[in-house]
Amino acid sequence: MRSILITIILTTLIFPQQSKLSKAVNYLSDFIASDHFVELKKTNSDLALVDSIYLRAIAFTKEDYSEALLALTFATVPYKKIPIVIPIIKEVIYYPLMAADDSTFNLKNENLPRYLFFDSPKTNHGDVDKLAHFFGNAFIGYSQNIFDLSSLIGYFVESFEEIFKVQSKVDYRDLDVNWYGDQFGKLLKESEKVLPSQIMLIRSLKYFSFVL
Repeated sequence: MRSILITIILTTLIFPQQSKLSKAVNYLSDFIASDHFVELKKTNSDLALVDSIYLRAIAFTKEDYSEALLALTFATVPYKKIPIVIPIIKEVIYYPLMAADDSTFNLKNENLPRYLFFDSPKTNHGDVDKLAHFFGNAFIGYSQNIFDLSSLIGYFVESFEEIFKVQSKVDYRDLDVNWYGDQFGKLLKESEKVLPSQIMLIRSLKYFSFVL
């Protein structure tokens, strides 16, 4: 399985100082798990909360947008391990992802924004897995002209499918969110004022127009 390859490549080759990235992931996880964030949830929409997490990442990384987007990807993944299929013998092992300690990780998952679009499922889970899809592809969109990632984009998208679903059928909503994440990353290169919520809202408006 190629899901872990892109993660290892990005974190070890593009960001060799993993301790720096790890600090950003832990900082964002602590923020999402905090009582302060719980208070923000009482008076803010989930889209506004996404912007709040994003702006924290930008500030913490001192406006290093590539690092911020990658840290956001790890911080919003609701799983601590990903399955890797060993070639030939087809044995599955589980590789640990960069993540906060167990208690912080669990609180973070409880607090993650999950009602992001008009078609977000009205369940406790909602679209909690879509944030990592969005930010992971935003990282790719933003970094395309900085690093030679063109041959890895397909693997990155596939990676998330396997991480979140471990499924054989394609989830077209995942692919749709991937595309909007990529567009967000590309727009960031044009204007650093653009926010995740603005792109997510465009997707919802498009969905709403089809419903009407």
